[in-house]
Amino acid sequence: MELKIKQESDFKYIDEGQGDVLLLLHGLFGALSNWEGVVKHFSKKYRVVIPMMPIYEMPLKESSVEGLVKYIERFVDFKNLSDLTLLGNSLGGHIALIYALNNPENVRRMVLTGSSGLFEDSMGGSFPKRGNYEYIKERVIYTFYDPKSATKELIDEVFDITNNNQKCLRIINIARSAQRHNLAKDLPKIEVPTLLIWGLNDTITPPEVAHEFQRLLPNAELKFIDKCCHAAMMEHPEKFNLYLESFLEKTTAEHVS
Repeated sequence: MELKIKQESDFKYIDEGQGDVLLLLHGLFGALSNWEGVVKHFSKKYRVVIPMMPIYEMPLKESSVEGLVKYIERFVDFKNLSDLTLLGNSLGGHIALIYALNNPENVRRMVLTGSSGLFEDSMGGSFPKRGNYEYIKERVIYTFYDPKSATKELIDEVFDITNNNQKCLRIINIARSAQRHNLAKDLPKIEVPTLLIWGLNDTITPPEVAHEFQRLLPNAELKFIDKCCHAAMMEHPEKFNLYLESFLEKTTAEHVS
């Protein structure tokens, strides 16, 4: 399925299907294509919307988790979206959580996979070997259980990003702000049903992070996927979609009753 990017005002996004809104948020090095399996499966019954976050283009002084949350708030208002199901991977999960804290009236439920917000071991905080292709290759492979998932195309894309001084500065700013913005004290305020889908072999946000999210979120359930690292929706799309579909159906039934 080829994802068609739309553009309105300063927003680029995917908008497929009709029905309840699933708002998908990608990670720091993520892209719209990360969610291709989710879009293909769920756009038959839901309206799947993916904003392309301006991680590499936003003003340097705004390049932070807070700046990205404000961008998503502007996008949601611009598109007049409501009663949201938020799905976030890695940094996208962190943004989903802060959005839910700031806008509880507009969030129906959440799905987090490999979310930051408590602890993450990312390469975003600094680039001691910037410009070193083998180092970047090693770090990209580190985010997947199966090294084959780290395609040359993906490695080249990350290498190009990290080799651009302006993009690199923004990545470092955002990663550092994410590490500073620990949500442990705020998570108990988020009462909406939340599904945690986690790679059992996640090296960036290890399984104990998932257990801590489950402990702190009042209404969370946790599903692990074996032989899976940091991007479950990419590495095991069938299992990911199965867990997601079951959660959506269950919480829809509860919402109606």
